[in-house]
Amino acid sequence: MPIGRRCRVTDTLRDAWVIARKDLSIEFRTRSAFFSAVVFALLGLVIFYFAWDPTAVSVTDLAPGVLWVIFTFSGLLGLHRSFGVEIADHAIDGLLASPVSRESIFLGKAIANLIFVIAVQLIAIPALVLFYNLPLGDVLAPLIAIALLAAIGLVAVGTLFSAMAVNTRLAELLLPMLSLPFFVPIVIAASQSTAKLLSGRPAAEGGAWIKLLLAFDIVFVALCTLAYPFTVDD
Repeated sequence: MPIGRRCRVTDTLRDAWVIARKDLSIEFRTRSAFFSAVVFALLGLVIFYFAWDPTAVSVTDLAPGVLWVIFTFSGLLGLHRSFGVEIADHAIDGLLASPVSRESIFLGKAIANLIFVIAVQLIAIPALVLFYNLPLGDVLAPLIAIALLAAIGLVAVGTLFSAMAVNTRLAELLLPMLSLPFFVPIVIAASQSTAKLLSGRPAAEGGAWIKLLLAFDIVFVALCTLAYPFTVDD
């Protein structure tokens, strides 16, 4: 890689981390979105648990769907606040006027959202294991990898649409409407690979879904990063 391009990439990532730290500091002081997402995730787990009939559906069949439905909707709570915190006092105008690239702004927001979603996962996944008595055993490491890959894809798409919807009157409604259709391939790949792992199927079957999930991540991260500057300009 040429030195000039390498420096631009380094500067972009450095600026992105500064923006991510700023967002995480704001969330750490308030914790409102994080607590809302955690409560939603735990409440969803409880509701599914008491509606579950173990004699009709096995835990290995139920758990993947419960995990990824809860994960998707609880993550939306954090994605909405990504650009919502910039609305007060027109802070987004100051951010756009700062000497950082548009790509750095998007990546910074996405990194902060990714850390937010991972923090929710760190509570939701152990709670799922506890409620449903899941025998994770040797599949814990692959499950963590799947959760991370799914989080990257969901965050990339959700951050872009959060930027698009934030200035509209119905941002809370518009964000799910725009994001959920693009979440579908990620959630399908994540739930299918999780189901294969929990049911003890051959690793090759789950590996195909994980590769598909990785491909979605690469495409979505690249396209959303490139699309964000045009979204801001419009």
